[in-house]
Order: sequence, then C-alpha cells, then structure tokens
Amino acid sequence: METAIINNVDLCYEIFGENNSTSIILISGLGSQMIRWDNSFCEQLSSQGFKVIRFDNRDSGASVFTTEKEIQFGRNIEQTFSEIRKEDIPYSLMDMAKDVIGLMDHLHIKKAHIIGRSMGGAIAQLLGSYFPERVSSITIIISTSLNPQLPSVHPEVMAMMTQPPVDYLTNKEVYIKEKIIFAKRISGNFPLNEMQERSLIEQELIRSKTKNGMFRQMLAMGSWIYNPNDLQQILAPVLIIHGTDDPIFHPESARDLYRTIPNSELMMIEGMGHSIPEELYIPICKKIIQTVNLSEK
Repeated sequence: METAIINNVDLCYEIFGENNSTSIILISGLGSQMIRWDNSFCEQLSSQGFKVIRFDNRDSGASVFTTEKEIQFGRNIEQTFSEIRKEDIPYSLMDMAKDVIGLMDHLHIKKAHIIGRSMGGAIAQLLGSYFPERVSSITIIISTSLNPQLPSVHPEVMAMMTQPPVDYLTNKEVYIKEKIIFAKRISGNFPLNEMQERSLIEQELIRSKTKNGMFRQMLAMGSWIYNPNDLQQILAPVLIIHGTDDPIFHPESARDLYRTIPNSELMMIEGMGHSIPEELYIPICKKIIQTVNLSEK
C-alpha cells in the first residue's frame, strides 16, 4: 500500500496487476475501507489483464483528510445534521470525485474504468458526468442517483446507521457485535460469513486513522443536490448492478438510474442486499469484464 498527497488528503491506495495497461479504479462506499473490495475480487479482475486500483476515500481507513473545521456529533446525529449550516460542511461528493482524478493524475492514468459501490457509485456518476474524458466505462453497484423521489432507507436500518457507535477502545466486543448485526441486516438472502466479517472489522480498526469520518461523508452525500441532467450527460457505457433485497437503496434506485442514464444496462440480482457476497464475485466480475471489453472496442 502507498500514500499520495491529493487535495489536502493523505490518500492510501493499492494496485493489483501493476504491469497491466488497462486501469480499473474501485471506489468504496460510505464509511467503507478499500479492503471491502477484498483481495479475491481484485485478483479476479487483475487476472484478466487489468490494473486494479483500490483506495481509501478521504476520511476512511488510512486516508486522512485534514480540516480545521471539526464537527461535534452528539448523541443525536440526525439533529446535528439538521442544524449544520451549508458553509460548515467540510466537503462535497464532487470533492471526493476530484480525489479520484487526482489519484489518476498521480498514477499517470489518462483514462480508467470506474467501479463504485454504494456512495462510491454516486461518485462514479459524477466522474462520468463532469470528467467524461477520463472515464472509459462505469459500473454502479448497490447505489443511487440521490433522487429525492426514491423510496427512503428502511427506517430500522437508518436508525442503525445513525446511532453513535459503541467506543471500541473501551468495549471492543460490543462494538464488533453491533457491526456484525448490521452486516447481517443488510446482507439480503445471502448468509453472512461471521468469521470473515469479524476479521474485516478488526482490520478496519487497526487501519482507521480518522474520527467521525463516516459522518462527514454522510454530510457530503446528504448535501448533494440531485440533478437528472448530470446523469443524462454520461457518455460512457454504464453497467448498473443491484440486489432485489437492498434495504438501504431500494431496487427502484437501480431502475431510476437505468431509466435516466442513456447508455446503460441493468443487472438485478435476486436476493442480494446492500453488500457483494463472495458467492457472486464470479458472475459480477464476468459482467464487469464484458462491459469493460465492449467499451475498449
């Protein structure tokens, strides 16, 4: 893993298949570290001749965003969000999209295939809209356009997402237990590998260098103003992958993207929730590679 200073961020990244020429960039979701794009997923893509780059978004994992404006999140996070002023929001989704462009510049990548999951899918949309000359294709996984007319996050799941977590420094086991309960809740009909999930959570605790980063990312998402014209301007081929049992972004979110983005294809996966189970790596990677190869012709 390496670090580059980009847009006031110490951005941590890792490359699989470094000697390959065609680049794929993986963008993580809200509060999610790059290790959630696990090694076997990255290796499936790199083994087909692609240079695969995963990185920690600003404010997650080992990527540190430096700011003089520290937001104090109390016990009621939703109240904090409702009271905060627009000018006090540390950064936007566009700033996060510019981090990707900065990383591409740092790595001397003129054009790349972009794959984003959840919040990363929203960032991928901005890259396709505002930086079309840098994007060869886009894959949007379990994500949304942020259209305010779409169904809301399931209330139970929203409550789990916005409650302040247990302090892992004083009660690590309860912290991990709550994380596993949440992972189960959003995983749809695919069984959660609890041992693997625990291992990931423990790795994340070791790698994490930022406090309240997820909530600053939530502010970036929540403050973004939906504009369908942005989606209609995307010229690159777009693959949309979504689960029928996603409790965070309703399946209608994927259909909305498919209706709005001109050159798009929709892949709905029965029983998939708001995660990418290992059982689906092969069919998902196969579909992604088809999209990438078609756009290269």
